[in-house]
Amino acid sequence: MREITASGQTVEEAVQSALEQLNTTRDQVEIEIIDEGKKGLLGVFGSKRAYVKVKIKKNYIEETETFIHEVTKNMNVDVDITTTVEENHVTFEMNAENIALLIGKRGQTLNALQYLVHLALNKDSEEYYSVTLDAEGYRGRRRETLESLAGKMADKAIRLNKRVALEPMAAFERKIIHSVLQDHGDISTYSEGAEPHRHIVIKPN
Repeated sequence: MREITASGQTVEEAVQSALEQLNTTRDQVEIEIIDEGKKGLLGVFGSKRAYVKVKIKKNYIEETETFIHEVTKNMNVDVDITTTVEENHVTFEMNAENIALLIGKRGQTLNALQYLVHLALNKDSEEYYSVTLDAEGYRGRRRETLESLAGKMADKAIRLNKRVALEPMAAFERKIIHSVLQDHGDISTYSEGAEPHRHIVIKPN
């Protein structure tokens, strides 16, 4: 039951009745006053009850978890999800026996799934959320790989004294490379090409 119409001697009484029946709290619902009611003479004669419609707010994060379960089930992977919310950033951590299927080559499948999850979460939500979809700590391991790669490729560009182009990456992965090398005095970085083939170029100064 996600919606109920309730009545009471006052609007407040009607709202409380609805909250009890829905077994929820005021911050979890939307309240629509249908009729404010009327006290009547001496609070009795000609009195009219107040009516309200109380609806449980959609929990977009929970709905997105369900969406992840449905998509991964269609890929024949049964996942457990741990969700962390920090202000307007949501991290969904997936765990499964055959998690490699959800990661794909260099995380391409995981990146595609993350894009879908981002769309699903923000489709109807009044608030905007940024999303990280992770798979058994893959994002952390990938970050370490990219940071190491950035250092090696910067050294290569300096050693050969020529531009070095990296493999195409998602925007948030390119950001990691740029961030690692931004204070490197001997090289500069920039992105080149169109999505999904956009890549970083490291150029000696």
